[in-house]
Amino acid sequence: MVIIFDLDGTLLNTIDDLGYACNHALQLAGYPVHPIEAYPAMVGNGINNLIRRALPEAVRTEETILHVREFFVPYYDEHNCDFTRPYAGIPELLATLKAQGHLLAVASNKYQAATEKIVNHFFPGIFDVIFGEREGVNRKPDPQIVYDILNTLNPPYGEADRSTVGRKELSTLNDSQPSTLNSQLIYLGDSLVDRDTARNAGLPFVACSWGFVPRETLVAEGVEHIIDQPVDLLNYVH
Repeated sequence: MVIIFDLDGTLLNTIDDLGYACNHALQLAGYPVHPIEAYPAMVGNGINNLIRRALPEAVRTEETILHVREFFVPYYDEHNCDFTRPYAGIPELLATLKAQGHLLAVASNKYQAATEKIVNHFFPGIFDVIFGEREGVNRKPDPQIVYDILNTLNPPYGEADRSTVGRKELSTLNDSQPSTLNSQLIYLGDSLVDRDTARNAGLPFVACSWGFVPRETLVAEGVEHIIDQPVDLLNYVH
């Protein structure tokens, strides 16, 4: 089975390091900073969109965003593991899934260099594919990152299969109990961006409630399958 994980808010609580890096960049660029607890509402669509939301509305131009990013990236590259930690139960879940022989992948909107560094720092040797934001590839919820993961794992998930990958499983997901869900692919994330990515790629989606999006928001948005602790994902895999 192939299990695709979002990174921020799913595998790792990265919010403090993201917030401190953004505040550092904002301050150097001459803009007001935010309390760290304000940052969960700003993340989820890549660094540029994080900076866009953090900037005063009147100056949210591409030129300003790129200027602030020049301060953000060097700081974050140096400090992205200062306060970031795996969520409780995640290392144990990954070890179990790996021992069971599943293929594990990361699909993140964090830029590729930081994604690789952080994943390999906290989960060395665990993931078969690690993809973040890459030049020329649309960010999630565009499904290209999912297609790239599956093509990298080819065989048995190759380019020829991508138009139908997961469609049958997705069509039966809402009527299935976790223990009877018949799928060779699954996507775990904490956000509506992840929900939409899975939907666009035709993959079954399971949301986690411990991330940056409150459980009540996931429920209100009609997310069918929500888990409250990492071990619960084992009910969806076989």
